[in-house]
Amino acid sequence: MMKKTLTGVAALAAVALALTGCSSDGSGDGGNGAAGASQPLSIGNFLDVTNWDPASADLGFDGPYLSAVYDALLTTNEKGEPQPGIAKKWEVSSDFKTVTFDIRTDAKFSDGSKLDAAAAVAGLQHLQKGPTSQEAYTNVESIEQTDDHTIVFHMKKRDDTMLYLMGLGRSYLASPKAITGGKLSEKPVGSGPYTLGENSTPGSEYDFDKVKDHWDAKQFPFDPLKITPLSDGTAMLNAMEAGQLNLIYTDKTGSDAAKKNDWNVAKGLSMWAGLQFADRSGAMGSPIGKLKVRQALNYAFDTNAMHTSIAQGQGYVTNQFFPVDQTGYVKSLNDRYKYDIAKAKQLLAEAGYPNGFEISMPMAPPFQPYQAITEQTFKQLGIKVKWDSTDFMSYMGKAGKYPMYIAVIAMDSNPVATVERQIAKPQWYNPNPGIDTLDGVQAQLDKVFAAAPGDAQNTEIEKLNELVTDQAYNAVWGQNENTYVSTKEFTVKPVIGLMFPTLRQITVK
Repeated sequence: MMKKTLTGVAALAAVALALTGCSSDGSGDGGNGAAGASQPLSIGNFLDVTNWDPASADLGFDGPYLSAVYDALLTTNEKGEPQPGIAKKWEVSSDFKTVTFDIRTDAKFSDGSKLDAAAAVAGLQHLQKGPTSQEAYTNVESIEQTDDHTIVFHMKKRDDTMLYLMGLGRSYLASPKAITGGKLSEKPVGSGPYTLGENSTPGSEYDFDKVKDHWDAKQFPFDPLKITPLSDGTAMLNAMEAGQLNLIYTDKTGSDAAKKNDWNVAKGLSMWAGLQFADRSGAMGSPIGKLKVRQALNYAFDTNAMHTSIAQGQGYVTNQFFPVDQTGYVKSLNDRYKYDIAKAKQLLAEAGYPNGFEISMPMAPPFQPYQAITEQTFKQLGIKVKWDSTDFMSYMGKAGKYPMYIAVIAMDSNPVATVERQIAKPQWYNPNPGIDTLDGVQAQLDKVFAAAPGDAQNTEIEKLNELVTDQAYNAVWGQNENTYVSTKEFTVKPVIGLMFPTLRQITVK
């Protein structure tokens, strides 16, 4: 009998260490069936909702939960491009100092209050201060209402990722009354196409009641709608086969099961896996501060074998953290560090470590699929590793304090977001980028942020990717995919940056 458990790589998606102008009015049916039609949708999600307050929620698996109960100022398509939501259109000034949004006037919150310009400003100011949502608004000086359907962002400086992050899930608008009441974490109050049903059981199953007069009701024909957090791959596949679920997050096992059940399969890039170097500058006094050591570790791993044995052939072998075939990715760079253990040993010797060295690294259960191959590879180089065992939450807090560690990092479709999150800006998972010690990188970063958006900037980003690859910024082993299986009536469009798409990326034939 086929074993139906999620592989280690698929489970790692749940613990990826980093989260990831239009003029249409956005009110079309998006291909979701005929007007008035309804379709039951029961989703098997990998994780429970992290928080019903959009200011504290995660981008990972929260997409279907939050998109059910909240409208967003901006939404996204499957390419990660901002799309209209409550904002029907927007305009960025030529000096990038103001962004003007023309908002809808036909939306209302589930508490009966109107979602007007004043309410939108209140909701956005709440997000601007949120522990997770604030990442989208770091360059926003102030937000003001100029009339009953217009709001304006006054910017501290140009921001090439704000609209992308807002569309990805950082612009869900909550009722000002609920924000003031301080209970959003317990009960969502939004203007979305559904309200959270009273029969929902937190952590077990969430039922949603359809809002019949929602302004974009045709985009959401799902009725009834249920979302079940269920991290057991066997249970999810069994529930699919029993007809209890009709869309799940899964892996290769689920893809194989789909063939015999005539289910649809959708796959999308989600994260890179490899060694995150936290001591590129050498400030910790480790060998990782030496370029030839980092390059040696790039040559040392047989990534093709890892792709077969650990990733089960899913995803892509690459040494880059720019998503495969997306802007910023340079295919020819994949030849930069072809597996060559002799070359790795030579580089270590040239760096002053002919017999290897000793190093400590953290280890938590989700990362154990990579532990054995890491030990085996290090042994060939004479590197003695001491594993400091911990749980995942502690791993998240401590990993960046080690010279290097095994990492699984969520990716972004927006190339500037990749530059900011993976290279330029310190993150808790990358607290010391060490840019000033990497030859030419800071100068190229300046060119990226100064270039005109579009082709000119994309060219500079590709040059930056070449530089950080040559500087062995990290040792990337490959890029993994998220897999979704659904019954035939549904089509899922994965989004890089979201572990589970929003309801807008789920369509009905």
